[in-house]
Amino acid sequence: MTNAQKWKVFFLLFMTMFLLGGIQNTKGLILEQVQHSIDLNMGQVGTLITLFQIGFLISSLLTGYLTDKKGLKIMMLVGSLLMIVGLMGTSLAYTVALFFGFYLVIGLGIGSMMVSIVTVIPTFYKDKAGMMFNISNAMFGVGMIVTPLILHQLFANSVSWRAFYVGIAVIVAVLVLVLSTLKLESNAQSSMKLSDFIELLTQKRIMVVIAFLLFYVAAEAAFLNFFPIFYAALDIADLDAAGKAAKAAYVISSFAGLFTIGRVIGGFITLKLGERRTLIWFSILSLVSIIVSRMLVVEFVYLFMLFGFAMSVLFPTAAAIATRLTRKSGSVMGLIYVASGFGGALAGSVIGQVSDSYGISTGFNFIIAFVAVFFVLAMLIKEKAQ
Repeated sequence: MTNAQKWKVFFLLFMTMFLLGGIQNTKGLILEQVQHSIDLNMGQVGTLITLFQIGFLISSLLTGYLTDKKGLKIMMLVGSLLMIVGLMGTSLAYTVALFFGFYLVIGLGIGSMMVSIVTVIPTFYKDKAGMMFNISNAMFGVGMIVTPLILHQLFANSVSWRAFYVGIAVIVAVLVLVLSTLKLESNAQSSMKLSDFIELLTQKRIMVVIAFLLFYVAAEAAFLNFFPIFYAALDIADLDAAGKAAKAAYVISSFAGLFTIGRVIGGFITLKLGERRTLIWFSILSLVSIIVSRMLVVEFVYLFMLFGFAMSVLFPTAAAIATRLTRKSGSVMGLIYVASGFGGALAGSVIGQVSDSYGISTGFNFIIAFVAVFFVLAMLIKEKAQ
């Protein structure tokens, strides 16, 4: 591969990860605006999040298989085009039905782009795969931190969420143009077999870890998607709607900041504590921090930053444990994607419906329940078969 090609791959990898991090971490901020723009109730907001996660789940499962069959470049193009269609369609949607449909397409696009772009690393950086995975995740984190702040500034200057999505679609179109100039060879990877997948479902130690990850993702998705709506509904002295929206953006950004720092130093933490002890202690920290932050949300809202740090090391540590409990690490990763999709869908469905019936404050409290469940599961995880 020529130097020009290498730079294009480098640009695609890091720009895509930045965008994906930004889109993931601004869903809650945008949904708070959309709720008023097209008159959504909380049950419909929950359904939106569930549809997004279903799209993400379906495309995550299919993209790995289709990449082997059709090639990396084609699947990257498919994911990018789905993103453009979803973003443009959502920005033009003025009815609930259209918004639901195009939001599902965004989920399909993000899932496809996420899986295919990560495949770039072992394909083109075989000797430096570990380093590139860490750097790409750092760029994902930078996107999570920076994009909410950009979005807040746009809102402060009366730029709508619709224009923001159009702008993201234009950037993705630029990525498509760069991608179209690449010459990528098809690199077949080992695909997950259904028999391997079913066999994993019978292994109790692995399923405990998978259940842990499901409730972890439910808690993370619930916070990022529902916090801006929850905070906007609070009665806070000296803060109007614009002030609460601004503070919510800063909280989401600061959450992502400590979350990213935790991911960066997570390797050192697990070396010091060991993987199982890391899961237990950081699950405890997650539970304490979300309870205290919820109790003091009006007085010390930035305590949610600590929740971000506590959550940061849990997913990669649990995933590492799961992959070492079997020789079929590829199948385990597929199962982890499934659990992640179901976890996000669970968060949207449960919190959306509870919030619609009893209010967003009650619905938001279910995050504590999700964290409590994965703390109990962390206690049950065993690193090795006895």
